[in-house]
Amino acid sequence: SVFCHTNPWIMIAEAIVGHPDLAFDYYTRINPSAREEISEIHRCEPYVYVQTIAGRDAPTHGEAKNSWLSGTAAWNYVAISQWILGIRAELDGLRVHPVFPTSWNSFTATRQFRGVNYLIKVQRTGPGMNVSIKVDGKPVEGDLVPLPKDGQKEVQVEVTVG
Repeated sequence: SVFCHTNPWIMIAEAIVGHPDLAFDYYTRINPSAREEISEIHRCEPYVYVQTIAGRDAPTHGEAKNSWLSGTAAWNYVAISQWILGIRAELDGLRVHPVFPTSWNSFTATRQFRGVNYLIKVQRTGPGMNVSIKVDGKPVEGDLVPLPKDGQKEVQVEVTVG
């Protein structure tokens, strides 16, 4: 059987070591919507993460178990948002270090953090995982987007990866 609750931890590990395609592959394998083709076997709502999927040796191979009773959804949210999309809240600002699939050229995200809307645009410029960031049009060192000045309610973040 597949114990889905722990799968996001391997997604996070793959992202940390710089394997974006493996991280995302693991994500898609247990994504509830990916099971819709076998819904008559999976027997679970297509929007619900489950704790376990019955394995090959089980009499109910492929069937979902313990829907709605698992931390799988919460951990998948952490894996995709904080490690694959790479947007993590920290004390001094937002860390933005995407490790997204090589088949993606770009993505956009909006992140609210401490009363500020961060409008994040990520563009792949070539192979590799090097990140450069501009905040409101100005380059910043590293991958930490600093906290804005008092009163600023929106921050434009441009990220290039390659």
